[in-house]
Amino acid sequence: MNARKNKSNTPGSLRLSHSRLYRGWLSFLLLSALLLSQTGRAQTSPAPAYQRCGAVEYEKALARRHPQRVVQRAQLEELIRQQTAQTAFRSGNARTGEVIYRIPVVVHVIHNNASGVIGGTGNANISDEQILSQITVLNEDYRRKPGTPGFNTNPVGADTGIEFFLANRDPEGRPSTGITRHYYARQSTFDIYDDATLLADIAYWPSDKYLNIWVTTLRGDFLGYAQFPTAPTLPGLTDETDERTDGAIIDHRNFGREIGTVTRAPYRQGRTTTHEIGHWLGLIHTWGDEVCGDDYVADTPPTESPNQTEECRERFSNCNGVRTRNQIENYLDYSPDACMNLFTGNQRDRMRAVLQVSPRRQRLIRSVASLPESETLTLSVYPNPARQSTDLEIRLKGFQSFDVDLIDLTGRLIQTRRYDNFPSSLISLPLHSLAVGVYMVRVRTDRETTAKRIVVY
Repeated sequence: MNARKNKSNTPGSLRLSHSRLYRGWLSFLLLSALLLSQTGRAQTSPAPAYQRCGAVEYEKALARRHPQRVVQRAQLEELIRQQTAQTAFRSGNARTGEVIYRIPVVVHVIHNNASGVIGGTGNANISDEQILSQITVLNEDYRRKPGTPGFNTNPVGADTGIEFFLANRDPEGRPSTGITRHYYARQSTFDIYDDATLLADIAYWPSDKYLNIWVTTLRGDFLGYAQFPTAPTLPGLTDETDERTDGAIIDHRNFGREIGTVTRAPYRQGRTTTHEIGHWLGLIHTWGDEVCGDDYVADTPPTESPNQTEECRERFSNCNGVRTRNQIENYLDYSPDACMNLFTGNQRDRMRAVLQVSPRRQRLIRSVASLPESETLTLSVYPNPARQSTDLEIRLKGFQSFDVDLIDLTGRLIQTRRYDNFPSSLISLPLHSLAVGVYMVRVRTDRETTAKRIVVY
């Protein structure tokens, strides 16, 4: 087995130092252009006219604007390592009782159609049906749904337990379809390097509450890109990264499945967005963005280069003297859409870890079921009296950290739980281990405290 995969097989060998991660990511950022130009030398096949993904190039541009981003990416790798070591993949399906993460999506359609007509041949103001087809593809692929193109019988294939839905509320709490449309007269095409901020100026919802997808006409030959997550800001560093560009930009001609303007062969099955959202969730290309590079995933084989072809033929790599078959079915390769149907178990664990340890992603999944904000800390308890459990409705302003204490009438602290960086939330409080009696539930933030009496019977 290739050495890059050996280091992922045991918890001890996973202990990568911060400095090593920093050097690895720095090398990745500096050498990407050179290495990408080398890909495909071992095997030649007809190359498509389009670049599958602009994530690597855009990441380099971000690192130039925000030098600390390299360090934050390295820190994220360490946090992912720690998280995945605790939750190693064991089954092809979501685990019993495991949270199914549901990601609210807002699709911003940016177009240059002065008439405002929706849908039709070549019209960047794409139809609702085309958008809905893409959401369907995402859920088929990320949930490995039987009977759909997203299903596979690969022994390392996984249901990621991640779903996507068009947001039903806008940032002000008003009903929404999760689709916004914007006529922009000044230009008809957009560049992924220079226009990400412009697109966010045209349309943006808070990226710690929604996955923003801008769908427009891209300049050049890129199909799309998505912004990688980062770790918490390290001590002594300020967070310079523009959260308003956090999301994905996809060309409308490959957004959705064989409907409307989706006519580009071989990218008509909606897998460009599946691929890019994989980056948004922290996945790296299967070849690690260098020859026989590391994607930090143990169950993808060592890979020399992407399948930058129009074919689904088997491809092989020779890394460290070992010949292995490339995983061309993987959504993080560059294969044509028809080839793709696979997230591996370890890719699944990595994405779910990112949702736990990357602050903006963590806040997003917590916001999905969050309650309305309150200017002051408030606490409601129901049912009350209760026997087995009761629900605490905690409302506060924005995101805050708070403690929930359970206290008996003598003032003795029975239990306390910490909730870091949460919005207003509904929290279940178990009571089955308590004796019958009267207790106090206290909620404390840095600035406020409130309490309620509860009766256990």
